[in-house]
Amino acid sequence: MKTFEELGVSPEIRRAIEEMGYEQPMPVQEEVIPYLLGENNDVVALAQTGTGKTAAFGLPLIQKINVNNRIPQSLILCPTRELCLQIAGDLNDYSKYTDGLRVLPVYGGSSIESQIRALKRGVHIIVATPGRLLDLMERKTVSLATIQNVVMDEADEMLNMGFTDSINAILADVPQERNTLLFSATMSPEIARISKKYLRDAKEITIGRKNESTSNVKHVAFCVHAKDKYAALKRIVDYYPQIYGIIFCRTRKETQEIADKLMQEGYNADSLHGELSQAQRDTVMQKFRIRNLQLLVATDVAARGLDVDDLTHVINYGLPDDTESYTHRSGRTGRAGKTGTSIAIINLREKGKMREIERIIGKKFIAGEMPTGKQICEKQLLKVIDDLEKVKVNEEEIADFMTDIYRKLDWLSKEDLIKRMVSHEFNRFLDYYRGRDEIETATGSERGARSGERGDRNDRRSSRKAEPGFTRLFINLGKMDNFFPNELISLLNNNTRGRVELGRIDLMQKFSFFEVEEKEATNVVKALNRASWNGRKVSVEVAGDEGKEAPRGKRPGTAGSHGKKEFDSKKRSYKEDGKRNDATGKRSEKAESPANDKKKGKPSREERGYTKARGKKDDWKQFFQGNNDFKDAEHDFRDQAWATLTPKNKLLNLYKDNRVINPSASATVLSPYPFSRLFILYFVQLFVLNATSIQTIFSCSFR
Repeated sequence: MKTFEELGVSPEIRRAIEEMGYEQPMPVQEEVIPYLLGENNDVVALAQTGTGKTAAFGLPLIQKINVNNRIPQSLILCPTRELCLQIAGDLNDYSKYTDGLRVLPVYGGSSIESQIRALKRGVHIIVATPGRLLDLMERKTVSLATIQNVVMDEADEMLNMGFTDSINAILADVPQERNTLLFSATMSPEIARISKKYLRDAKEITIGRKNESTSNVKHVAFCVHAKDKYAALKRIVDYYPQIYGIIFCRTRKETQEIADKLMQEGYNADSLHGELSQAQRDTVMQKFRIRNLQLLVATDVAARGLDVDDLTHVINYGLPDDTESYTHRSGRTGRAGKTGTSIAIINLREKGKMREIERIIGKKFIAGEMPTGKQICEKQLLKVIDDLEKVKVNEEEIADFMTDIYRKLDWLSKEDLIKRMVSHEFNRFLDYYRGRDEIETATGSERGARSGERGDRNDRRSSRKAEPGFTRLFINLGKMDNFFPNELISLLNNNTRGRVELGRIDLMQKFSFFEVEEKEATNVVKALNRASWNGRKVSVEVAGDEGKEAPRGKRPGTAGSHGKKEFDSKKRSYKEDGKRNDATGKRSEKAESPANDKKKGKPSREERGYTKARGKKDDWKQFFQGNNDFKDAEHDFRDQAWATLTPKNKLLNLYKDNRVINPSASATVLSPYPFSRLFILYFVQLFVLNATSIQTIFSCSFR
């Protein structure tokens, strides 16, 4: 193995990195540094995070800077503010003994005026996010005409974040005679295209196989039901008392919710996501780096490029959409030759995604066995004992207090004292896991057992019975309303008091079912029925069992009957097999028709959010049947004045006639049909029927 001296690194830089603990160059540094120290050498370097990429391009850049000429000579582009600050800090450390070298981080979320002032004073290396650098270029406060080296770190992530146009605009202002250095953890098609566009005869340097995960990381997967994901996370964290890691979530909202829950339950945790200000993000990262935080709950973008030493675990609270993101996540641990563990908490739907990740990274996930409450308590007990053994005793400092302490504890035996010391730290785990049900591993077999021979998915879901101690509730919101478990939890948190224990959640397209504790069911129903969701009234009720009648006053086929339509004995009744009730004495073939099957699965009006009953339908065709039973004998109105009026004024005068408006004035009164219906009939006779038919229509409308 070569030394830094053999690679051509200057004495000033070697002195600085030796003080930082650098002894031997890492593989990526050994490959990249000599090449970058040359002239007109473009490089595409593929290496996992934590393998020393920053030093690989940072040391040659520092060495090639002309300190006496205070103009921008090197530009480093990176996707996030955190990575920008990290790289700038590392370069300052590497150049500790390089007098006069100035490095400026340029990023959004901080004062642009202070960055402009620093640029005017002169800098040698600019480390920037594309958005803020482009803003400075538009203000004419920075010139890239003197740039000799351009580095794109985490290039794949910059492209994924939509910085392609910004990168094009930036590189258009950079001289063509430059060195372009592209660093990435993965080789994606986008990286291949950008290297072909911006690099000239680039040398590709690959450390390990492309897209392969580092060999120092063990990959473990816990497959659980969706409702058990947070409980599984707690058990994993409790099972590793010395854990120091990052929990990755998919969305900002989920990140904040998980962090809040962990903090409420006494864990040293905090969140990191894009909605935090730069000052808040800096504070969180500082606490995490000095280990005041044990767990950092973060999104992919926020945690991109974080350089934190000695992470023991990375926990994926669900798998990301793309393999590259998983590679970056797992690369946060197992850095600098140390070992680490990447844990994925998944459900059955994510198994296909897991197999795809296995194929890309070239490694298999180890099926994790969810620790029991007893195993967790044993681990925590041993941790307490280990902490007591490692306590440093300051004899001189505590000597003045020991007399009073001995007198205070004199009545306790050695065994009692040990028990009390251990229990002081241990009791919360005993209380939490005492009598708590174990988390089942989701295998998919139970799904098939529940479904049995039923073919309709909605019927299977709606006919499930609640778990013991829980009540199954119906809610008129589903996937089409963008209503998912997180939204249900938010709805409960915003409209109920105290803690509500949720059970199984079954989401359908237009409605859903969920389970709550029996003691909380009534309060939940009352609270949610007063709520609204995105302007829509929420309807919640206790889901009925199969075979029971629908709630009185409600249309059959709504939530109370789980989609099973049941009428009383005077009306037709549907059974599970779709046949008509024998009591009606009618044939069953009609009920078995495809049209009826389709209609059977259609949600009712109440399930779709309607609260008012539909009015009675009228058979308007009966008006045009000559032998109908609801009309009296035709009257001869030819002797009446209104019968000779023009059609334009006939209807108006008809309603002005006292015999029509006032029933007591004449035996000839309006029929029970409303004015709007009579109005429609007027237009029908006006445009379609002849004069004889007009008299027939009016005779049907009066008695």
